[in-house]
Amino acid sequence: MYDQSCQNNIDTAMTIFFRSFFAVLTMFLIGLQAQSAELCLSADKRCTEWVSMGEGPQRGLVYRTHALTEPQEAIQRAVIVIHGQGRNADGYFRHALAGGFLSDALKETLILSPRFASNEGRNCRDKLDVNEVGWICLGPESWRSGGEQATPSEKKVHSFDFMDSILTLLSDRKNFPNLRSIVIAGHSAGGQYVSRYQMANDIHEKLKNEKNIQLTYIVSNPSSYTYTDVLRPTRSATPATISALAPGYVPVAPSPPPPPFATFNDAKGCASFNSWPYGIENKVGAVASMPNDVLKKNLATRPVTFLLGELDILPLYGFDSSCAAMAQGPTRLARGFAYVRFVNETYQSNHAAIMVPACGHDARCMFTAEKSLPYLFLR
Repeated sequence: MYDQSCQNNIDTAMTIFFRSFFAVLTMFLIGLQAQSAELCLSADKRCTEWVSMGEGPQRGLVYRTHALTEPQEAIQRAVIVIHGQGRNADGYFRHALAGGFLSDALKETLILSPRFASNEGRNCRDKLDVNEVGWICLGPESWRSGGEQATPSEKKVHSFDFMDSILTLLSDRKNFPNLRSIVIAGHSAGGQYVSRYQMANDIHEKLKNEKNIQLTYIVSNPSSYTYTDVLRPTRSATPATISALAPGYVPVAPSPPPPPFATFNDAKGCASFNSWPYGIENKVGAVASMPNDVLKKNLATRPVTFLLGELDILPLYGFDSSCAAMAQGPTRLARGFAYVRFVNETYQSNHAAIMVPACGHDARCMFTAEKSLPYLFLR
């Protein structure tokens, strides 16, 4: 005989089971969503992600605080930091995390640091993962100047393509609906990369016009810059209030003082002084076919701030002492102030040269200094 009360008990049990199951499932999914939006603050594999370049299998490694392919509604700004010649993206990730903490900006800021790995040359022996792009380490075609990859591939990519791929991910409104600004900051060799990427990329205006994302650049303590003509700085190019010469060097002041910029007088003895990346002749890599007028226009009009360490006046830590670099000034500090003056006076630009007190050639000092934070973590 059919027992209705037994059936009712079974129905009740099943109802409780399914309600419990769906409650647990809902909590699990909510947990996954919360986990995807959580800050990742470890400079190790837990906070890394691969970014594909082009249509092929080539890829590059990045350290990041948030996943790049999942919805991140809280993110309003992104800060991308580029390492120096040591290619220690993990260390630069830590520098930027420290700056974000000091700025109280970690909750709404995506911090990201890409690694430009290299396994060619005596001093560049990074271990490359499967399909990881390896870049040229030194010279005009190095990663810091938009050079082509060194690893074999049917279709080559340039180091600027890596940044293009990162920016394309960040501009995806499905995952970053509230992102409004991106800062690309580089120190030392990374500063060279940023200064030349600022001149050469073709994504800047697209982000602004199509995505309403403001892209700005920070160039910090590079050893060299890209001049757009044959003029080079004299002693008069550096402000009299800045002690930019090497310690202990007291030059005899000429009378009358020379103009701040003059035609380089040793072009025969230093034939490379105006070749890429020191100038815009004999261009290679990503800029090989770019018109000079486009490079000049981008240099003049795109927003860039130069952060220069007050104590970066020693020929240490990869200082470029080639004749082409020495033509730009005796120290990194002198070269920075001279270059900003050159660009502003030549193109009526308004780029800022900010001297960061008590910092030498030290990325941690530069990216956590009180004077630097407002430029890195825009408010």
